[in-house]
Amino acid sequence: MAKMAANSDKQQGHRPGIYKQKNKGHKHGKHRTKGEIDRETKGRVSVIALTKKQRKEQKKMDRRHKANQLRRNKKDMVLTEKRRLGSKDGPPHLVAVVSLHAAVDAAAVTKLLRQEGGGGVVHQEQCVTGIKDSFGMLLPRFKQRFTFLNQATADVHSLMDVAKIADSLIFVLDPNEGWDSYGDYCLSCLFAQGLPSHALVCQGVSDLPVKKKVEYKRVLSKITEIRFPDTRIFPLDTEQEVTLLLRHLGSQRQRKLGFRSRRSHLLGQHVTFTPNDASGLGTLCVSGYVRGCPLRVDRLVHLSGHGDFQLSQIDAPLDPLPLNVAAPRPAKGGKAGDVEMQDGCDDEAPVRILMKADPATRESLQSEAEVDPMDGEQTWPTESELMEAEEARKNKRTMKVPKGTSDYQATWIVDEDAENGEEEDEESSEEDDDDDDMMDEAMERDDDTNSQDAGSEFGSEDEEDEEEEQEEVCSTERLGTDHRYDENIDEAAEEEGLKRYREARANDMFPDEVDTPLDRAARIRFQRYRGLKSFRSSPWDPMENLPVNYSRIFQFQSFDRTRRRILTEAAEEEEGAMVGWYVTLHIIDVPQSVMESVQSGRPLVLVSLLPHEQKMSVMHLLVRRHPSNTEPIKSKEELVFHCGFRRFRASPIFSQHTLADKHKMERFLKPDAPTVVSAYAPITFPPTGVLLFKQRNDGVQDLVATGSLLSCDPKRVVLKRIVLSGHPFKINRRSAVVRYMFFNREDIMWFKPVELRSKWGRRGHIKEALGTHGHMKCVFDNQLPSQDTVMMNLYKRVYPRWTYDPHVPLSLPWFKRESTVDMDDLDLDMD
Repeated sequence: MAKMAANSDKQQGHRPGIYKQKNKGHKHGKHRTKGEIDRETKGRVSVIALTKKQRKEQKKMDRRHKANQLRRNKKDMVLTEKRRLGSKDGPPHLVAVVSLHAAVDAAAVTKLLRQEGGGGVVHQEQCVTGIKDSFGMLLPRFKQRFTFLNQATADVHSLMDVAKIADSLIFVLDPNEGWDSYGDYCLSCLFAQGLPSHALVCQGVSDLPVKKKVEYKRVLSKITEIRFPDTRIFPLDTEQEVTLLLRHLGSQRQRKLGFRSRRSHLLGQHVTFTPNDASGLGTLCVSGYVRGCPLRVDRLVHLSGHGDFQLSQIDAPLDPLPLNVAAPRPAKGGKAGDVEMQDGCDDEAPVRILMKADPATRESLQSEAEVDPMDGEQTWPTESELMEAEEARKNKRTMKVPKGTSDYQATWIVDEDAENGEEEDEESSEEDDDDDDMMDEAMERDDDTNSQDAGSEFGSEDEEDEEEEQEEVCSTERLGTDHRYDENIDEAAEEEGLKRYREARANDMFPDEVDTPLDRAARIRFQRYRGLKSFRSSPWDPMENLPVNYSRIFQFQSFDRTRRRILTEAAEEEEGAMVGWYVTLHIIDVPQSVMESVQSGRPLVLVSLLPHEQKMSVMHLLVRRHPSNTEPIKSKEELVFHCGFRRFRASPIFSQHTLADKHKMERFLKPDAPTVVSAYAPITFPPTGVLLFKQRNDGVQDLVATGSLLSCDPKRVVLKRIVLSGHPFKINRRSAVVRYMFFNREDIMWFKPVELRSKWGRRGHIKEALGTHGHMKCVFDNQLPSQDTVMMNLYKRVYPRWTYDPHVPLSLPWFKRESTVDMDDLDLDMD
C-alpha cells in the first residue's frame, strides 16, 4: 500500500500551496503566441458561438450586389432632388443677384437676363412683394423655371435672410479689383452663415482687346481664388453668355445647408395684411413656394426679425409661374397688364383650402415656463421644524429690550448688527460684476506712462520766438482740416473705447486680479465667492442657488436624445403642404410693423419651427473671433446674434471650451482661442451657423465672431475667478509673513481655510493672523522667493443677463467702400 501511495504521488506531482510566490513575467515587448494564449485560456471557449447563418453573413457576391444597390439608390435620390428643383414638380430655382463692388451694377445683370436672346421668357414681373427688380422666368428649352431678384447689400440682415433660402447666388465682380472692402465683409458673413451654390459673373471683359482680355482674366482669377478656389468666372456681355450662365445655374450641384434642409421654409412672394381691430394686430397672408420639407399647419412659424406666430389655415391658389403653359412674352407696355391678368385669374379661380389648424393640437406660443411664486411653500410646519424652532428659541441670543416687553414681542425686534449685515449683503448682491475687473494700479501706471515730465529748457529767446511763429503758422493751416476731422469723432465713444482698451490690457497683464477694498470688509465684499481645492476635481452642484430667471426656462433630460428623435421625425414627415407647392399661409396676430417692413423693400422669410424651438433656455454657441474686429468685446455686453433663421439681441457671457464639468469665465472675447458664448435664447437644434455682431452708435454693425451652435444645457457651470494678491514681508524658510492681501484680522480668519499659491508654483495655507492690520503668517511647501507674489483664488458661478429681444434694428452700410486688392502686389504686366 505504501508503495502504491508513493507511485500515485509521483504521478500527480507536487501541488503548490496558496502561499506560493508568483513572480512577474518578463515584458519582452512582443505579442503573445498561440501557445501562450492556449495556456491562459486553458481550453475555455466562448459561451455563444454563432454560425455564419446566425450572424447573417452574406456571400461575397451578395455583399457586392447590396453595396451596388445602396450606391444606386443614393445616386437616384440625389438626381431626383436635383432634377426636381426648377421643374414642374418642384419650386422655381430661386436666384439672388448680389453686387460685391461699388463700381458694378447688379441691375445691369438682371436686365441682361430678361432679354429673350438667352432663351428665357419673363412670365411674371415683380414676383416678390416690395422688391421691384424681381421677376419669374420660364426656360422651355431646359424645362426649368427661375425666380430672379436683385438683392442690395446695404442691409446685411436682408442679404443674409435671402441667402438662407436662395438656391443660388450670382456674385457680380469688378473686372479690375473683384470686390471692395464692404464686399469682402459681406462674403465673410455669408461664408460663416453657410454659402449656397453660387456663380461668379463679370461684365465688361468682352469689350477689351484680345491681348488685355487674357491678362484681365488671369488677374481676376488670382484675386478670386482666395475665396473661391476652382470656381469658374462667367463673362456676361452677350446673349450667348447668358444662355451658358442659365444652363450652369440649372445643372450645378446644390450645396446643402443643414439648418434649412431640416425645416420647411419659403420666401414671401405675395403678402397682404388684414387688420383685426385697433390693437394693431391682424392676419398676414403670405404666398410662396414650400421648400425644404413638408409644411404642417399645426406647427409654429418664425418670421425672421419679427418673432414666432401661429397659422390658421393653408390655401392652394393657382401657380403664378406654371411651366407647362409657356405664355408669350407681352409687349413693353403690357408688363403691368400681364400682372393684372394673373391677379384677376387668381381672384376668379376658386381658392382650395388645403388644411385648417385645430386649436386642440396646434402648438402653443408659450416661450417661458409659468412661475409659481408660492411653489415650495408650506401651509403648516412639520414636527421636525417645530422641534428645530424650539431649540433655536432656547439658544436664542439675548438682547436688550424695553422694560415690559414680552418674549414674543422681543423676537420681532431687529438686531442692529444683523440689520447692518443684511444691508451690506443687499448692496453686495446688487453690485455689478464689472467692479471686480477694475485695476487701479494698472490704470495709474498707464496714466503715468502717458504723462511727460516738463524738465529744464535750454535755448535762447530768439529760438523760442521762431518756434512760436512756426507753430502759429502750422496751427492756422491745420485749423480747417482738424475742425472737419473732429466733426466725425464721437467723444463719448472715444472715452468708452479707451476705458475698454485699458481694462482689456490690464486683464491680459494681470489675469483676474482684483484689489481688496480698504473701506469695506473682504468677507462682505466677496461673500458670494468660495475657494476650491482643485478647479478640475472639486465638486460644484449645478442646481445650487439658481437665479430667478432659471424658473422661466425649459431644459431637457437629454438634449442629444431629444434632438436625434425630433430630427428623425422631421426627415420622415409626409403630412402637410409638400415641397414645390404654391401655397398661401394665413398667419394670425401679426403686428402692423411686419407689413411696413415688407413695403419698405425687405424680404419676408418664413420658416416652420420644429417642436420646442419656441421655448426659452440657455443656449451655448462655440465661436471664434473674426480677424477683422480688434476692439475689446466684454462679457455681458449686448450683441446681435444670427443663429440659423433667428436674429435677436442678447447679453451673453464667455467661457472656455473644455471637457470638464466646470468652465472658467472669460472677461473678454479671446482673439486666438475658441470661446463658448452662453445666452438666454429660444431653443434651436444644431447644426446651424452662428454670427455675432456689435452695433456701433452710428448704426453700423461690425462682425465680431463666427461659429456654430454647441448645445442647450442650463446645467453648464461657468465660474468667475478672482485673484487676491499679497506680498511677502518676512521669509523664514517655509514660513512667511504676508501683507496687503487683507487689512483686518476678521478677514484673515474668514478666508483661512482657502489654499494659497504663488506665481512661482508654491502652495500653502494661512497659519495664523499677526496683529490687527492684515498681516498673516503662512506656511508653504517650499521656501518662498523674495520676488514672489502670494495669491488666493476665489470662485462664484455667473449667469447671462436676460436681455433677449427678437427685434433687431436696421444695419446701416459702411459710409466708405475701399478696395481690398492692391494691383501693385499682383505683379502682373497689363501693357
